[in-house]
Amino acid sequence: MAAASEKMFLALLFIFFMARGIIIVDANFGKSMYLTWGTQHASIQGEDLQLVLHQTSGSAAQTKIPFLFGSIESKIKLVPNNSAGTVTAYYLSSTGSQHDEIDFEFLGNISGQPYIVHTNIYTQGNGSKEQQFYLWFDPTAEFHNYTIHWNPTQVVWYIDSIPIRVFMNNEEEGIAYPNKQGMKVYTSLWNADDWATRGGLVKTNWTNAPFIARLNRFRARACKWNGPISINNCASNVPSNWWTSPIYKQLSYAQMGQLYWVRNNYMIYDYCKDTKRFNGQVPPECFKTQF
Repeated sequence: MAAASEKMFLALLFIFFMARGIIIVDANFGKSMYLTWGTQHASIQGEDLQLVLHQTSGSAAQTKIPFLFGSIESKIKLVPNNSAGTVTAYYLSSTGSQHDEIDFEFLGNISGQPYIVHTNIYTQGNGSKEQQFYLWFDPTAEFHNYTIHWNPTQVVWYIDSIPIRVFMNNEEEGIAYPNKQGMKVYTSLWNADDWATRGGLVKTNWTNAPFIARLNRFRARACKWNGPISINNCASNVPSNWWTSPIYKQLSYAQMGQLYWVRNNYMIYDYCKDTKRFNGQVPPECFKTQF
């Protein structure tokens, strides 16, 4: 009887989630994503995704479905040794000229030099919100967790559960926020030696090819995008939308300490401080509370 009751409860819970368009994707790469580019040398096997870059082609994968709000995470081991000119990208994006996008990009470097973590966010087709960081560990020695947590209040970029950046929702003050478009998850490895390393001064050394980035344990604990109806469904304050809980609306005191530690010691570029780039008129969100 107990087993039957448990099965009935799980069935009702499943129906409730499906009715709201909410899913918890706790599946491996093979079930969640598929290769879109470089299929001749990249591979997906269960929990593991291997991206490969040759001189003739890079590689890429994307999720089968889009999401609106939730937590997107994967463990990644970046290209080792001389990775100059290469970019490993891991990001969310919608489509079209007015697309939204939330980025992690890892810019390779010559052996012994640190990787640069390049973050950006696009709202309604407008980006130019870059922040860059060095890493405080060797990202090629073992796998590390990279998470994008996205809800109606804020977007937070995490590395190994440490927040490195926050983008707040200031839509009521006329600042666009990504909350009306479903986004798929993408990852790719490609040649960007025209800009990636020292502004393009260091080129890709193809004698080191193939370049390989490895990803595993992909998880998308997120709300499935079912069209415009999801704008309200995925943002509503109900228990099933765990990402709208008060604890996810602002970083904790301990998390704020971690954020300041990263930004004080490892941040190397902040668009909000680049007054020359914007002719003294930095974007309006730079004057708002950012954490």
